[in-house]
Amino acid sequence: MESDERVVEWSVVPSGIGPLLLAATRRGLVTVAFHARPAVRDAALGQLRTRLGAEPVETDSALLAEPVRQLAAYFAGELREFSLRLDWSLSSGFNREVLRELASGVPYGTVVGYGDLAALAGRPGAAQAVGAAMGSNPLPVVVPCHRVVESDGGLGGFGGGLETKRQLLALEGILPQPLF
Repeated sequence: MESDERVVEWSVVPSGIGPLLLAATRRGLVTVAFHARPAVRDAALGQLRTRLGAEPVETDSALLAEPVRQLAAYFAGELREFSLRLDWSLSSGFNREVLRELASGVPYGTVVGYGDLAALAGRPGAAQAVGAAMGSNPLPVVVPCHRVVESDGGLGGFGGGLETKRQLLALEGILPQPLF
């Protein structure tokens, strides 16, 4: 019999920034993948299979109901803070520490610099390591790496692409909405 941690259920859901792949274990939401068209979806499922040692199963189960509901509310402008159980299995060490700090300490409608987030995580001077942690974030949007920007006001990088980052920041009122 499989342990609870080995159950991985997934679904692709629409969002204001395109299709998202959501996957959850019994512990909580384990991944969010942007642009979940077939090639991206297959790569994300392969990573889950390898990293979690389980065969992901497509479903619209209870494990995903609340993440789907909260993400829909977020993209509709009705939710500013996620209250989901998260499974941190795909992150560890400093990356996990930084991502947890980001999730709890950088609220909706605000941004933080890479260096400032490093200091908040107890590692001043580790701005580049924070950038690597953002790039490894398995739970974007929910763990809001789009809120991390360069100290000079530049957007910085983003795994979902800079246009997606702009859209998320505009949704939260940080950047103006596009004219077209």
